[in-house]
Formats: sequence, C-alpha cells, structure tokens
Amino acid sequence: MIKQRTITREVSIRGTGLHTGKSVHLCFKPAAADAGIIFRRVDLFGKPEVRPDVTAVRDLVRCTAIGSGDVEIHTVEHVLSALSGMDIDNIAVEIDAEEPPILDGSAKFFTNLLCEAEPIELDAERKIFCLRAPLSVTRGNRSLIALPYDGFKITCTSADDRGIYTQHLSQDISREHYVSGIAPARTFAIYEDIEPLLRCGKIQGASLDSAILIKGDQILSKEPLRYADEFVRHKILDIMGDMALLGVKLRCHIIAVRPGHALNVELAKKIREQYRAPAQAVDALADVSQRVVIGEGAAFDIVKILNTLPHRYPFILIDRVIEFMGDEGLRAVKNVTINEPYFSGHYPGHPIMPGVLQIEAMAQAAGILMLRRYQYEQRLAYFMSCDRVKFRKTVTPGDQLEIVVKIIKYRGDKIGIAAGECRVSGQVVSSAELMFSIVKIS
Repeated sequence: MIKQRTITREVSIRGTGLHTGKSVHLCFKPAAADAGIIFRRVDLFGKPEVRPDVTAVRDLVRCTAIGSGDVEIHTVEHVLSALSGMDIDNIAVEIDAEEPPILDGSAKFFTNLLCEAEPIELDAERKIFCLRAPLSVTRGNRSLIALPYDGFKITCTSADDRGIYTQHLSQDISREHYVSGIAPARTFAIYEDIEPLLRCGKIQGASLDSAILIKGDQILSKEPLRYADEFVRHKILDIMGDMALLGVKLRCHIIAVRPGHALNVELAKKIREQYRAPAQAVDALADVSQRVVIGEGAAFDIVKILNTLPHRYPFILIDRVIEFMGDEGLRAVKNVTINEPYFSGHYPGHPIMPGVLQIEAMAQAAGILMLRRYQYEQRLAYFMSCDRVKFRKTVTPGDQLEIVVKIIKYRGDKIGIAAGECRVSGQVVSSAELMFSIVKIS
C-alpha cells in the first residue's frame, strides 16, 4: 500500500504575483488524511476555500485559474506541480491575494519549502488511477496523448512558432528527478507576446527575475539557463501542475507536442471521465479501438494506421502501408506537402523536412510491423533509441517518402530491433537502426 503524505509543520514565503503584481504571502499547512489539497483565501471574509479540480477551472490564458462562487485563485500551476512532484496528497495552501507568488518563475522555491516542512506519511492509502485506455486531444499543431503505463512518464516536445527553440525530453518522473530536473525550470515568454498580454491585464508583476525572455535569437535572463533544454522541462512542470487538478496520482505516459494550459486541462477532463466511468465501459471502448487485425490484405490504409498507432496530428507520419513483406518487413509512404506545419520554421524560403521526422516515420512504420506480431493482443511499441543514423539527401515539399523497414531481431517478447530506410524516387535519403520496447496495455 502506498500511503498518503502531508507535511509536519507549516512554512511560508513572500513574493509578488505574476499577473496581478501584488505582494502576497503564501503558507503551507499540514492537513489530515483524505483532506486533499485546499487553497484558502485568508484575505477575504470567512477565509473561503477553493479545491483544485478540473471542474473549477476559470481561466487558462498564460496560467491556470480556479474558482468557487465569487472566489478565484490564479496561477496555481507551479504550486500544484510542486505538490505533485513532492507526492503531497493533503495540505492547506493559504494566500492573502488572488495568486501565489511567482518567485523565480519555477517551482524550486515551493519544493524547497515543502522539504523544510518535513513531509510525512499518513495511515491512509493514496488514491492512484491507472489509465485503462489511450486518450488524446488536438488543437491545430498541438496535441496530447495519454497511454496506459506502469508508472508516470512524460514525453514532451516544445517549440516556438519559428521552430528555433524546439526541445524534446522524455522522462519517467520520480520525486528525486522532479526536484533536481523539473522544479528549477523557469517559465519563459516570447518578446512579441509581452505587449498583448499587458494590454489584457496579464503579467503585471513579470520581470527578468521571474521569467526567461526570448527576443529573436537572444535569450534574456538574469542568470544563465539552468538546463540546455530548460523550456521543455518547464512545459513538463506545467503539465504536472495541470494534471494535479484530477486529485489522484496518475499512472500513464503523456506524450505532448507544444502543450499549453488549455490543452492540458482538456486532456485532464478526458482522464477524469475515464476515472469516473465504470471499468467495464472503458475496457469495452479500449477493446474496440485496439483489437484491429493488423496486416490483412496487401495494403494498410490510414484508418487502420490511426487505429494501430497512438499518434495524431501533427505527428502521424505515415499515409499508407503499401505492402507487408512477410512478417519481417513492410513498405509505407508519406506524401510530403507544403502544408506540413514544420515547414513554416524549417526553413522559411527553403523548406526541408527535418531528419528527426524521417526517423520518426521509420519508427512508426516499424511499430506497425512489430505490432503485427501481436495482432490479437493489446500492445504498444515504444520507440527507445536509434543507432547508425545517416542523412544523405534533403526531402522537400512534393516528394513522396517511401519508408522501408525490416525486423533485425527480437529479444524475447519485450524488445524489437528494426532497420529502416527512407527513399525518394528510389534513392535512399536517410537510414537508421531502431530499438523498441513492446509493452502490454491490457
């Protein structure tokens, strides 16, 4: 049994609110088992309380705001992220203004404060929800996918509209890793977004002490970047804060492409629906979506591809499987058009398909091939690593990418290795050796 946690003693900190610019005092106080997380506005008559919940969300413009009745609390995501990362189930968060202090724009000060408060276990079992069926949400070129997983993992790709600061990180989240690798990552903003946000009453308390500013090719900050990939780490921090609105510890793998608060909460709402639904109903839906007979006939159309792979726009990089070459190989195609979202930033005036996406296309094709081996079972093929990568020619709009993959070997029933090539007009443009972990999700 995994036990619930709270803190031994109360601790507090002072600072300035990011959006209001007001001075605020925040205090963490212990709470009893099953009390959950409670935000308390001590500056208002009666000290009204607001519980963080997906149904209580009020505003998602550059923050996550929650409310109950006439009482609102803004920018709760960093506090909730710290509580989630530190495995605190029960606590009272008292503040004397509309939002917690922004401090340095990360969750580091909150995690330090919780460590000082000496977390302890309670004699009650923690609420844990293990996702039972895949879920996804998409808005334009942004998407989030949640997959069943024995643990809590986040794979995230962060990018600005120009594609200059694209970063990627995939990490199993533990308490230790959160404290050292996620909590210190600071929030960031694009220079061109500052004036519109100020006009709508946001970021009144922002400064280079509390955020990183991206201006053109420059990164403006009071200190050097804490990590080379600090931006994507902060996106993971925000995802954890928004998922804490569920009120239970999650067991799943979240795959995020350009996430934001609105999309995070949309996914949290879908997870909540599954959490509240009878297990039999969810399992029935999973059975319909996952039990696809893979590889029947000479071709494999987009409907079967979508029913097999968890990927969604803009990350589906196979249009059709042309043929299966026995059980050990296949040929697929991807039609490369100027409408691909990455061409706007890679590169303006000289569009080239990124090599990493060619690798991803090979990985998706290999995933289909490996799952063909388990066509009557619910499994997923997780792309683990690549080796012997070579890029020989550029791929541009108008090309048809032919993807050829062959299984090299299996290691037992859990690891698969494939060799892949991408070709245009019969010429090899890229190649790689790909390794997968094959995981049962039923």
